[in-house]
Amino acid sequence: MTALLDQLRTAPKSVLSKIPGVTGDDDESRRPLPVSGMLAAAATLGVGLAALTTLTLVGWIAAPKGTLGSGLPGVFRTAAQVWLAAHHAGFAIPGGRVGLLPLGLTVLPAVLLYRAGRWMARDADLRLRLPARLPKNSPREKASARRRAQLVLVVQAGVSLAAPYALLAGLIALVARNEITQPFIGEALLSHFVLAFLAGALATARTIGPWGAMLRLLPERVRAVTVGTAVATAILLATGLLLVLAALVVNFGQVRDLTSVLSPGFVGGLLLLLIQVLYLLNAVVWGSAYIAGPGFAVGSGTLVAPTGVQLGTVPSLPMLGALPDSGSVPGWVMAVIALPFLAGAVAGVMVARISPSPSYEAAPLWGLVTGVTTGLASGVLAALSGGPIGAGRLAAIGPSPWEVAVSVALEVGVAAGISAGVTNLLLLNRRARAPLDKAAAPVRAAGAAIARAASKVGLAESDAKPLPGHWMDATEADTQPIPVIRDDWQDEHASAASLDTDPETRPEPREPRKDIVDESDDRGGHVIYVDPYAWDRDRD
Repeated sequence: MTALLDQLRTAPKSVLSKIPGVTGDDDESRRPLPVSGMLAAAATLGVGLAALTTLTLVGWIAAPKGTLGSGLPGVFRTAAQVWLAAHHAGFAIPGGRVGLLPLGLTVLPAVLLYRAGRWMARDADLRLRLPARLPKNSPREKASARRRAQLVLVVQAGVSLAAPYALLAGLIALVARNEITQPFIGEALLSHFVLAFLAGALATARTIGPWGAMLRLLPERVRAVTVGTAVATAILLATGLLLVLAALVVNFGQVRDLTSVLSPGFVGGLLLLLIQVLYLLNAVVWGSAYIAGPGFAVGSGTLVAPTGVQLGTVPSLPMLGALPDSGSVPGWVMAVIALPFLAGAVAGVMVARISPSPSYEAAPLWGLVTGVTTGLASGVLAALSGGPIGAGRLAAIGPSPWEVAVSVALEVGVAAGISAGVTNLLLLNRRARAPLDKAAAPVRAAGAAIARAASKVGLAESDAKPLPGHWMDATEADTQPIPVIRDDWQDEHASAASLDTDPETRPEPREPRKDIVDESDDRGGHVIYVDPYAWDRDRD
């Protein structure tokens, strides 16, 4: 589809460039954003309807005549109705309405709209219209203004794609009417606008930068709550998918028996398999509602929940053979209710780590807000996954949106509040215990750099040697060894005095010096040594 859109973009420019006097400058020939959005919306509808018409034509050939309408007009009308159902637009039938629509079918228009949104952003050169990248250390006001301008541009792009897309969908809803099915035009307009707006806004935001840059467009708290909600919802859906797959494996025999009873044939079997794959996402949402506690219904007066199962006659869809039998359930099945609390705990950790709260009281509050938003998202998914099929017993199929929303909000909110508070407390304590020398790290790094630079120019030694010790440590000084003083030692004066026999001229005997310390006992290098000859010089 993007190749076709690229041809639409380059064809007028290539034709104009061949006309004399026309330069074909990209800036002058660049289309406005609403025009690019209209072309993208028209191309999306054309490609989607072409794909569904081909698939419907195959079913019309394989199915009995008259099932999908009479002739090719009936085939196209049926394809248009399927396209409306892909956007979750319901139908009115005699005696009731059809609201149980496959969520898996929504993937087709969502992917096409996302690709069209990327092309629209390139065709309108939205990257050039964005504010220039700000330099580092820019004022906070400029960064906030740039983010607001980007958000405004994202909203404008989403509206430029969604508005013409919804108007064209209204025309398709008028064409798809017949004697049996009557599409709701209001639901068609709203569903097409919402899906196109989300896809176009997401594609435009993706054009701005990677996924991380997309999240940075949001304020700090909103970004943390958004990530926490997405994580909790993803965990609930993943556990619901595991539950559905486990039920299909355990009850595979019943699924196979229902398939053999229908006897669809080869082509019909492929179409039946495709329908069940498209309804698999509905079953996943039902599984998450089962894990949350309220469960879901398969007709009026039925309930499938961890507390018990009560069923009646169910539709002849093979995948419904995976439903448990009516009656009480084992006690260990109640353990699945712990999974929403686990999802809330993980979401609370994410909220606290992405945006740590400055106070101890704020983190649990934002964890509780994450639980509320997760409950709202689960309630919306529950409403989209269920709906009536006519009147009577099949008027109530799927989970109750408000029960799922309240249960998930309480379970996820309590767990997220506790985990966010604990995580934030740990982060604050770790910040308080951070070593104080972190502030001196730049100074040490600068000193090391200066020393390396000085060693290169010869102002300092490249290998700095440690000092020999304290400068007052005499034992490490470079001095001459002091002679050892012993008890039997006498100097030359004492020897001369002993040889003098005249008592008048012989000097008086002197007591040994007590202040001269034997050098052999240095006492750990903390002794001040005295010159043994100083006493003789002092005498003179």
